[in-house]
Amino acid sequence: MTRPDPIRWLWYALGGRLGPRYREWVLHDATCRTWRLRHFARIGVQLLIVTPLILLLVPGPLWVRLLSVLLGWLVALRYGLFIMEGSVEHRVVKAGYPAGEAQRVRERATAAERAAAARRYAERYGREPS
Repeated sequence: MTRPDPIRWLWYALGGRLGPRYREWVLHDATCRTWRLRHFARIGVQLLIVTPLILLLVPGPLWVRLLSVLLGWLVALRYGLFIMEGSVEHRVVKAGYPAGEAQRVRERATAAERAAAARRYAERYGREPS
């Protein structure tokens, strides 16, 4: 698996497509244990690029600009939460994998853990989870 250099990663974080050489890394990025944190790191990078522009170019008192940046970050992070799975799947599809591949890989990786949780639930409550 080849990792992208910082410039290519920045391009990827901004929504760019990486070449076939990084195909496996994109799938890893979308399916590893920390895939959610990686998603929010990409959002943070996008926001870090826009924030200084807003602070420098938008007219008005500094407190208004700071508050607008804070509220913008909160809205962007919440929106990022809502579109997280779709956004990550889209990155995997752009890398050449079939739609739904990231979800399938994550489900296979956690199948044993989910089965153990279902067994514990059944033992505790005497029935299968609904």
